[in-house]
Amino acid sequence: MSDSKSSDDLLSRLHQEILGARARVYEVGKPTPLEAIDVEDGTTIYLKREDLSPMHAYKWRGAYNRMAMLDPETTKGVVAASAGNHAQGVAIAAAKFGGVFETRIFMPLNTPQMKQDAVRQLGGDAVTIELIGDRYDDSVAAAKACAEENGFELIHAFDDLAVMGGQGTIADEVVMSGEGPFDAAFLQIGGGGMASGVAAWLKYYYPDITIYGVEGVGQASMKAAVEQGERVRLENVDVFCDGTAVAVAGEQTFELCRDLVDEFLTVTNEEVCAAMQFLWEKKRVIPEPAGAMGLAGWAIHRDRLPRHRKVLAIVCGANMDFAQLQRVVRAARIGSHTRRYLRFEIEERPGTLFQLLNELRTRASIVEFQYGKTDRERAWPVIGFDSAEESFNELEAAWKKRGLKFEDLTGEPDIEFRAFNLEPGLLHEPLFLQIEFSERAGALAAFLEGASKLSDFVYFDYQYSGERVGRALIGFDFPDKEARERFLEFTETSRDATRTYRALSEKQMSRVLGRPWNGSGT
Repeated sequence: MSDSKSSDDLLSRLHQEILGARARVYEVGKPTPLEAIDVEDGTTIYLKREDLSPMHAYKWRGAYNRMAMLDPETTKGVVAASAGNHAQGVAIAAAKFGGVFETRIFMPLNTPQMKQDAVRQLGGDAVTIELIGDRYDDSVAAAKACAEENGFELIHAFDDLAVMGGQGTIADEVVMSGEGPFDAAFLQIGGGGMASGVAAWLKYYYPDITIYGVEGVGQASMKAAVEQGERVRLENVDVFCDGTAVAVAGEQTFELCRDLVDEFLTVTNEEVCAAMQFLWEKKRVIPEPAGAMGLAGWAIHRDRLPRHRKVLAIVCGANMDFAQLQRVVRAARIGSHTRRYLRFEIEERPGTLFQLLNELRTRASIVEFQYGKTDRERAWPVIGFDSAEESFNELEAAWKKRGLKFEDLTGEPDIEFRAFNLEPGLLHEPLFLQIEFSERAGALAAFLEGASKLSDFVYFDYQYSGERVGRALIGFDFPDKEARERFLEFTETSRDATRTYRALSEKQMSRVLGRPWNGSGT
């Protein structure tokens, strides 16, 4: 059980830190907007747009507030550890103070390059970056050792009341907006600094508000600590949401979150990606994964929670490596529970693959197709669908009723990495075509219908890209050269404005097959 007197004292001190932070943080940044989104069930979501801050994340508030309290006459230097955003906040403060004291920042070796570059740009010559270890905890250990060895001040990313006080100005701006009171706030938790500062202020002004703490399934250190009654260290931490990837909750943040958070929720990476897609569709905003975590908590759990008409969520950051978008897009549909990947089992004979594809495309939106011939008798194509859950359940029932064999492989690693085989020894006279077609229903169907009468499909690789033009790599096989030539004549006569074909060269085809092709299947 917590000591209520010490907890009350900690909360009172945090309130004072937030008041003090009001006089400091706006030396380097301005209040961020609070924007409303009305959703179908009558709920209004208010987004606190911390992605529009000076460093596109909220961490400048706590870092600057803490460093502004230092005495330049007695401070030999400062040191911090960060996976990216806290480092940028420290860099802003160091540059603002003109490099009056030495500033070292320890970051994991796998910190996204864009975050490293942003720290260098914001801090300039006032900051030195040192990369160490693969985890945030490794950087923290190095920062603490540096502080002890050199007598530097450690600017902790979250477990410091002055840092929490700076983050609490987010809630101060929410209160001052006049949009309250709010029924609920969904706050992402990494170490707990932002959640502590924001929850403390919201609870003070809106005593009836429900605070939900939201963590990633693979990084829920605060939830584990509260459930076990003490801080625990996670053996493994998922780093997809790198801004919240913390293995052990802070000492002070643990006490505060335990008392201020009404319920802890967890979300998967795919559910976070779905929330990112929601923000893009509603506001044309692309946050970093951790920036959408609070919103994901509302989206995934709202059906089982009490009805909240006015909901607060914080878009806490947008410092994402552009390359990460590829995974986000693919995972978002899985996270919104509208995309599924099914592997079907059908007979391996001419026409069956087209028949399956033609039947399925009339009932659901096909977004991926993976197939390689591996057996003479059976075929196992993998097809990705976009469909509402109710519609998909109806389709699934109909498929089962007619005896169609399939299994759901959504989320399986071989499907995620698009690993599918092709057995060259089963081929006779193969031909691979790279096909571009208008990305609309039926644009490819007429060609495939004609092709299925002249050839055997042995390979099919298609993935929806969101463009107006679709692209597929399709492999065909023929019993002899004459049949192959007849098919090529068919492709010429079937060309139109909606489709183009380009045959792979022998060298390119050999790479697909995994070995030089000698003109036979042996």
